[in-house]
Amino acid sequence: MVIADSIRTFGRYIMLMKQVLSMPQRWSIFFRQTLREIYKLGVSSIPIVLLISVFIGAVLCIQMKTNVESPWMPKFITGYATREVLLLEFSSSIMCLILAGKVGSNITSEIGTMRVTQQIDALEIMGVNSANFLILPKVAGLVTMIPILVIFSIAAGIAGAYAMAEFSGFMTPEDLTVGLQYEFDPWYIGYSIIKSIAFAFIITTVSAFYGYTVTGGSIEVGKASTNAVVSCSALILFFDIVLTQILMS
Repeated sequence: MVIADSIRTFGRYIMLMKQVLSMPQRWSIFFRQTLREIYKLGVSSIPIVLLISVFIGAVLCIQMKTNVESPWMPKFITGYATREVLLLEFSSSIMCLILAGKVGSNITSEIGTMRVTQQIDALEIMGVNSANFLILPKVAGLVTMIPILVIFSIAAGIAGAYAMAEFSGFMTPEDLTVGLQYEFDPWYIGYSIIKSIAFAFIITTVSAFYGYTVTGGSIEVGKASTNAVVSCSALILFFDIVLTQILMS
């Protein structure tokens, strides 16, 4: 029964994506809506991304210094390990898990409210492809902004590590700098961006699917928001494994 429901839900998702990924009927309206979504979903997320990344960078620096460094290891290992965690996992995967809660619930509640108040029905009566009109700008907006959020997250995490090294006194910023530069591979930044773009697509489309297909009233919209966040988080973790295997092999 669970498998049959999952297959049915996946089929409905694919059918919705065929509508969403079609050509916009009015490009001028699409671009205006995309700019609005860039601000609403991306720019408005910058403060929380910076705040969390700064503290995570500082905590990573402390943890690596305390638990990884030893007399048999070079002093720069703390900076090296901090950089690897930020580039390979935190600034792409973990940050997108956080955004799934903030952005995903927002998308589901917005579209779900439009569904239960029959605004989507009104768009369809007017001959508008409501799925394309409402969802595609959100996909384009977050996919456009997510590389910038990743770069901001990496920079803020490194800044947090430097702040901890400078003010705590348990290591010098020079040792941290050596570790951050040691055997740096620029591909890791591209790897983080590619993963985050895939996760941004998952967050927007899955959250929109739950909102677009909701039935009932405000209680059902709330349940749909919760289900969307849970589903997005599970899919991000699953595709994190898949993409890591593909991109790093």
